Order: sequence, then structure tokens, then C-alpha cells
Amino acid sequence: MKLAVLAIGAHPDDVELGCGATVAKEISLGKKVGILDLTRGELGTRGSAEIRDEEANNAAKILGVSVRENLGFEDGFFVNDKKHQLEVIKIIRKYKPEIVLCNAFDDRHIDHIKGSKLVSDACFLSGLRKIETTLDGVAQEAWRPKNVYHYIQWKNCEPDFVLDVSGFIEMKLNAVKAYSSQFYDANSKEPSSPISSKNFLDSVTYRAQDLGRLIGVEHAEGFKTERYVAVKKLDNLF
Repeated sequence: MKLAVLAIGAHPDDVELGCGATVAKEISLGKKVGILDLTRGELGTRGSAEIRDEEANNAAKILGVSVRENLGFEDGFFVNDKKHQLEVIKIIRKYKPEIVLCNAFDDRHIDHIKGSKLVSDACFLSGLRKIETTLDGVAQEAWRPKNVYHYIQWKNCEPDFVLDVSGFIEMKLNAVKAYSSQFYDANSKEPSSPISSKNFLDSVTYRAQDLGRLIGVEHAEGFKTERYVAVKKLDNLF
């Protein structure tokens, strides 16, 4: 299966929080979109790896993604080395996405920063034909995504561009709320965490509203890029 977009997160729920509305919008336009989680989020303050597996599957169904995989890297301790890069390369070559969405350059959680660089490096290396990989015993062809974009997470990074996601914020919220073990629940007996507050859950909406306000639409999601964003004509920008 070839994907138009592969959204990658260090933890289950990173993609939903960072670019869930973008994923939903691309799918609505007829694009095939997949999600890759690097870890199972087993070090999270709340829930467990098994619970998050189930929540991730539920969120994927809500968004309507074509595929979701998990590489099972060690939460908190995976590194950006050859071993981990090769595993990401195998997935990139398997699905041949045109665009990869991944973690923020800089963020509160160290896995987000590590995941960002790991995926970016893997996307480049995946295009080198002398790096040989096999999947299910079959040699893979080199493939390099055309673009790698980094979504915004905990920190309010200034985006390089924003995407109008008006009409898709409700689907994003539903996908986020599929992770009921992680986010705000007034009746929960679990320990509190930085992401379990009502303010954090509300921020999913008010950040999208604020970015939307800045470009004159209802809701938007922002992205950072390692390259210039190019347009063919001035009126391609609105």
C-alpha cells in the first residue's frame, strides 16, 4: 500500500494531538494516510502500554487512517542510531509516503526531540540505494519522501506555515479523547500529569482557534519545516 502521508509520533497520541485535524482533512480529500508510533508509551504516568494500544486503535478508526503500526522502541530510552534508523527506513520504504509528519524540533518531552531528529534522518537515509533493507525477506527499494514537516506539541513554537483545518477539529478532539487513560477526566483516580488537566485538553481547541484567527479561518494547525516552503504563484498563498 502506498501512502500519501505518513504521520509519525514518538508516543501513541502524539499524532492526534499535533496534527489530528490535518490527518482527518487529508483523508477527506481522498488521500491514503497512515500513522506510525515509535513506542507504546509505557512510561506514561497514567494507563499502560496495553491500554494505550487499544486507545490507539480506537483513535485510528475515528480518523479513518489506512494503517497504523508501532515499532515498539523503548519509551524514554530509544536513541537516534543506525539500529533505530533502519527500522524507520523499513516503514518509509514499505509505504513510500510523499509527505511525512513528525514530532516537534523542540519540546518538553525528550522523546519528542529525539523522535523528530530520528525520523528526519531516516527520511533522508531512506533515499540512499546503497543502504539495503529487507521486509519479509524481500529487498526494498530506496524511497525518500518529498517533504518532512514537524507538528507543534507542548511548546508554542512559531510555525513556518499553517493549514486550514476548519470543520475537522471535532474529529481531532474525538480521536484525542479516545485516549481516555491519558487526558482530563474529573472522575479519574489516576495520578495527575501535565497532560491530564482540563486546561491541556482545552488547549487542543484554543490553539487551533488562535492559529485559525491569525489566517482568518475557524481552526488551523501549524508546522515547522527544514526547507523553504515554495509556491509557483503568488496567489497560491491566501
